[in-house]
Amino acid sequence: MLLLRSRPLASLARWPTLGALAGVGFLFAPPSAWADPSPALDRFSFSVGAFSADPKFNASVSSPYGALRTRDLEPGRVTMPRITADMLIGDSHGLSFDYYRYKRDYFGQAGGSDSFGGFGTVSAVGNANINVKLDFAKLSYKWWLGSGNTVFGLGAGAAYYRIGVGTNANVAVNGRIRTLNEDSSDDAIAPLLEVGVRHAINPDLRLFADLSGVRKGGGRFHGSIYNASAGVEWFPVKNVGLVLAYGATHIDMARESSTAETRVKVKLNGPSAFLKARF
Repeated sequence: MLLLRSRPLASLARWPTLGALAGVGFLFAPPSAWADPSPALDRFSFSVGAFSADPKFNASVSSPYGALRTRDLEPGRVTMPRITADMLIGDSHGLSFDYYRYKRDYFGQAGGSDSFGGFGTVSAVGNANINVKLDFAKLSYKWWLGSGNTVFGLGAGAAYYRIGVGTNANVAVNGRIRTLNEDSSDDAIAPLLEVGVRHAINPDLRLFADLSGVRKGGGRFHGSIYNASAGVEWFPVKNVGLVLAYGATHIDMARESSTAETRVKVKLNGPSAFLKARF
């Protein structure tokens, strides 16, 4: 049985560089001849809110001393701040920006075994402290198909992520105590693809669904991040509304070093709430 302690989410840090680029793109986007867009879309919108998720966590550390693995863990609900912005250029083209941060520490017991050449099976068991920090931002171009109450969007762009993984473990390997201490971080930009749909029941009540994926190969950190969400927007006043959604984020990242490989899988499922301004 794995016993866990979790620490609360840290406050939102400075936006990544990609966020600044998004702001510049929104500010200087060319104002072409604009007609009335679909009622499912806004010329410009900005949302601030939080994603409250019930995470499932799985980690493994492979080292010269053996392998430590955890089962699927449920460390308790976590709340992540999230910021999004969208801008429509013309009637069917636009830019979309999204940023969130995930941070959590895990502590408990882990165990495993591996077979090494002529040494037979090496068993490892010990206490492991693993901390994970992920800053994720995406900036994409979207092409919206349709002009009525329902539109479909195809998007492509870039995702920026900074991930840090720290591992500290005291491991008993076949009766001998070993210490494993790894701590490093890295960032990267990876290609992004996404699809979406918007439907306006009326101009002040709308439905939406989005799916996006990032995959990065090579480098010290590599893996994939997928996001999916669906929800409703309600505007009790013309320019300010409430957004409620349910989303799922799956993170599968690996970090390699000269002494160990750490792999972290996190599944985040839960509701989101945003305050949205549109213009």
